[in-house]
Amino acid sequence: MGRAAYSESGLARESRFPPGPRPLVPGPIQPAFDALAETYNETFTRTLIGRAQRDAVWRELDRVFRPGQRICEINCGTGVDAVYLAARGVQVLACDSSPRMIEVARKRLADTGSALRAPVHFEVLATEEIGTLHAPGSPSPFDGALSNFAGLNCVEDLSQVAHDLARLLRSGAPAVLCFFGPLCAWEILWHLAHGNPRKAFRRLRSGGDLAELAEGATVRVRYPSVRALARIFAPYFVLKRWKGVGVAVPPTYLEPLAQRLPKVLRALAGVDRWLEDRPVARGMADHVLLEFERRD
Repeated sequence: MGRAAYSESGLARESRFPPGPRPLVPGPIQPAFDALAETYNETFTRTLIGRAQRDAVWRELDRVFRPGQRICEINCGTGVDAVYLAARGVQVLACDSSPRMIEVARKRLADTGSALRAPVHFEVLATEEIGTLHAPGSPSPFDGALSNFAGLNCVEDLSQVAHDLARLLRSGAPAVLCFFGPLCAWEILWHLAHGNPRKAFRRLRSGGDLAELAEGATVRVRYPSVRALARIFAPYFVLKRWKGVGVAVPPTYLEPLAQRLPKVLRALAGVDRWLEDRPVARGMADHVLLEFERRD
C-alpha cells in the first residue's frame, strides 16, 4: 500500500482542529538515519542495555495498547516495536523518514512470518509529513500513537507534530512518546569522572547538540524538559503520566561495561523498575517516556 492510498480527507471531516502551519521540509536527517540503519540493531537493539531499556518501554505498551486497536508509529526505525505490538494483536502503521530503516523493518517483518496476530505496514514518511495519513482501510482516526527512543528529539518543530498527531487520533486516544531526557545522571557522572565536562552537560546546551549517528553522519539533537513538552503538546493533549527509562541502567554507549558486568546490569534493571516513577529519580534518566491523552 503506497503513500497515495492514505487520504487526509477522512480525518479532516472529523477533526475540530484548524489546519496547522505548512509542514517543515525535512533536512539532512534522512541520510544520517540511513547510515545509522546499517548498525542500529548491533549498537542498540541487540545490546544488553538496549534490551533492558526497551523492556521498560514494552511494559508500558502492554498496559496502554490493546489487541484489536490501530495505532500509528512514527520514527519506527528498524520495526522492533511495531512487530512486537502486532504479535500481541495491535495493528500498526509504522513510519520513518529513512528508506534504509524501512527496508530493514520490512525484512524483520518477513522473517517474523506467521507469528503476528495483526497486520503491520511500514511506510517511508518523515515525522513532519504525518498529517497526510489516516488509519489504513478506514476513515476513522487511529486508536493511539507511539514514538520510541528519541526520534522526536531530532525534530525541530514539535508543536507541528502535536497538531498533526491530534488530527490522526480519536478523542481520548493515548500517545506514548519517548524522548532523551535533559539530565542523565549516568552521563554526567561518567564524563565528569573522565574529565570531559563538555560531554557531561551537553544535554543542557541551548539549541541542543550535534550528534554523530554514524561515521560522517550528524544530526542536531534537542533535549526539552518534560515541562516544556507538556506545554508544547498542551493545545491538543493532556500529559497523563511519565516515567524514566534508564535511571540506573546506563546509556548504550556504555555497553562494553555492561558486557563485562552482565549480572550488575540485570540488578540495575531491577532497580530501574523501582526508580522509574520516583519524582526526582525519573528526571535523571537517559530517556523519559510520556503518556499523553488526546483532548476532546
